[in-house]
This record gives sequence, C-alpha cells and structure tokens, in this order.
Amino acid sequence: MTRPVVYIVAFSVFVCTTIMTIVSILTPHWISYSVTADTGSTFTKYIGLHKSCSSVDDPSCRPFPNDDDCHDDQFFCSMWRSSGFLISFATIVELATLITFFVVMAGGKYKRETGWKLISCFLIADAIVEFASMGIVAYLFDNDSQFVIPGWSLDWSWVLCTVSASVSVLIAASLAASAWLLPPEDDYEYLEDPLDA
Repeated sequence: MTRPVVYIVAFSVFVCTTIMTIVSILTPHWISYSVTADTGSTFTKYIGLHKSCSSVDDPSCRPFPNDDDCHDDQFFCSMWRSSGFLISFATIVELATLITFFVVMAGGKYKRETGWKLISCFLIADAIVEFASMGIVAYLFDNDSQFVIPGWSLDWSWVLCTVSASVSVLIAASLAASAWLLPPEDDYEYLEDPLDA
C-alpha cells in the first residue's frame, strides 16, 4: 500500500525532474562545439532545441534550425524539430502527472491505494517521450555530417533530459514497489485492550 509520505517524496522528486526538463528546453546546450585557435582565442557554438548561440555571431543567438540550416539538409531539420516537439510534449505529460499527483494525494485512502497505477503510467509515458527526444539528438550527433569535425559534444541540456527521464522511471518503479511491499494503510489506530494489561 502506497503511503502519503511515499507520494510526497515522489511528488517532490518529480517536481525537480520537471524543472530539469524545462531548463533543458530553454537552454541552448544540447550539442556544443569548442575549439581554441593557435592565437589563444576560443570559438564556441551551442545548439539547443530552438536556438543556436555562437561566440562570433552578432547577435550571439538565433532561432535554430532556420531556413539556411535546412536548405541542404531537410532530414536533419525534420528530425531536430521532431525532437523539440517531443520534449515540449513531455512537459505537457509532466504537468498532467503533477495534477494526477495532487488528485491522488488529496483523494483519501482509496485513491492512494489505486492511484499509483495511473501516476506510474504517466511517468512511464513521460520517460518514453523524453528518451525518444534525446535519442533523436544523439542519433543526429552520431550520424550527421555537420558534427564530424572534432570538438563537438553532447552538452548538459541533453544530460538533464536523460536524467529527468531516468528519474521518472525510478519514481514509477518506487511507487509500484511501495504498493506491493508496504502493508495496508490504516485510517485509525487500535486501542490497547485494558483487560490484557
């Protein structure tokens, strides 16, 4: 039986994973490039799901991918945009999961006994969508010709997404384990029998 404290801890951890997902969307650090010239100056470029930033461009950040990026490589642009769509969809699933947590925690003993199944389904769906998004980016990183030049690497926004999805799976497993392993929750405590004393 899943206890209120289990839900509270799971909810708190899931809030952190949701924040990680949102930060990964907002920051342009999915793939980065850094190289230092012989003169000592360093050139950096950071690519996010929706914008790209470079140390030599003015302005330093621009929408990504734009028409110039897609002129020669429609496959890359389609896949990159699909990844951005998937991770944005994951945030919607995460918000639905947070609402489900509230409903289950506020719903009493019966909802806590059965609600873990619905929450776990949402958590697994969130993880699948996030893994798909980061998998697309990893595939493009490994196979697209623009990342062949040494100096490119998967950056911390990609790592945040991966950690967020992994933690969602762990939370779902923890809720299932607590439902199966913990004894049933009692709504009242038994009184001591004065005759047995």
